[in-house]
Amino acid sequence: MITVVGIGADGWDGLSADARKALEAAEVLMGGRRQLDLVPVPPAGPERVAEHVAGPAGAPERVAGPVRVPERVAGSVRAAERVAWPSPLVPALPGLMEAYAGREVCVLASGDPMFHGIGSTLVRLLGPANVRVVPHVSSLSLACARLGWPVEQVDVVSLVGRPPAALNAAILPGRRLLVLGAGRDSPSLVAGLATGLGYGPSPMTVLSDLGADSESVLTGTAETWAPREAGPSALNVIAVECVPGSGAEPLPRVPGLPDTAFEHDGQLTKREVRAVSLSRLAPLPGELLWDVGAGAGSIAVEWMRAHPACAAVAIESRAERAAAIARNADRLGVPSLRVVEGRAPAALEGLPAPDAVFVGGGATVPGLLERCWAALRPGGRLVANAVTLESESVIAQWYARLGGDLVRMSVQRASPVGSFTGWRAAMPVTVWSVTRKDVP
Repeated sequence: MITVVGIGADGWDGLSADARKALEAAEVLMGGRRQLDLVPVPPAGPERVAEHVAGPAGAPERVAGPVRVPERVAGSVRAAERVAWPSPLVPALPGLMEAYAGREVCVLASGDPMFHGIGSTLVRLLGPANVRVVPHVSSLSLACARLGWPVEQVDVVSLVGRPPAALNAAILPGRRLLVLGAGRDSPSLVAGLATGLGYGPSPMTVLSDLGADSESVLTGTAETWAPREAGPSALNVIAVECVPGSGAEPLPRVPGLPDTAFEHDGQLTKREVRAVSLSRLAPLPGELLWDVGAGAGSIAVEWMRAHPACAAVAIESRAERAAAIARNADRLGVPSLRVVEGRAPAALEGLPAPDAVFVGGGATVPGLLERCWAALRPGGRLVANAVTLESESVIAQWYARLGGDLVRMSVQRASPVGSFTGWRAAMPVTVWSVTRKDVP
């Protein structure tokens, strides 16, 4: 059993009796150096232990001489071997847990270990039956308490180990954001992103070292903050009240963003067809999409914008388009979109099984639809678009075999005709969608 203890910036004094008891019983104490330093080491005594950090594969590696520790001193941890996290941490965790198996291990985490913390990672790795969590007050709760913001009305974005571009989807008019900083430069980074999106007037509050004697609060706006020096502490939470300026162009979270929102070379599922295709794909939280022949990646990007837990893989054979997909994902706030450069169906090998597949082109490629259909999870949706007679013929055969829904869309847009206005028709698009139930 691994015990994960949340600890605040106030250290030992802010711990509950349950948390102190867990720490005092520990044979091995793990955590970041900052968390380890918050737990006092007793004065010299008859016992000795060595402080370690984890080596590259997670095995312990001595980096400091022996530290003398007495049997028991109130307010300290008795004879606990201290192990500082390696970097990168996640790949080393399995080996680290195996190296200390059978010993009483206590892991330190900042605040609530299950709120963007190591507790969630350990539960995924070891299973909930093997991890006991003793939470502390989270930085989210502390920040909302200082600001007077209702917790349930706040959007949270973490910059710890995550791309800052995720903020691009969260900055919307009237929203209150709490951004978990990843260093002293985080406030300036957030201010720069907000200002670049046209939200320069947004009030910003930077709360550092929440709960500690060194706690500080700095205020300003995004546009005045950008040129400031680094914040007073690496442990910060940035609160943003999103106020759009004259240059802001808010984008909705519903499918059908303007075509101009995407960088593309003409290979783009157009707005109206995209909205219909996504309605058939029906994104649900936590589901995975394959966007096959992604072009500009518009389907994959909008799938992920539907919910923060949605994931997608964009498969594109042309390098310049694959690069544009990554830029579109960053700009539209879904930087975790995975881009695979390669030609389907070969490029699909080894990818995790999808909950939905979109084929925007290439229905005539031998074996492509067969591979996509076979990969779908039960209940998964396949949507294929066709604009040529040849691809329509292939889709018609699949429709005859599997059924589903077949729609032909014709979109016309108003455009100038001399001094008047007339309709110009785009190429019609056939949209086939089917759900995998017990159909072979």
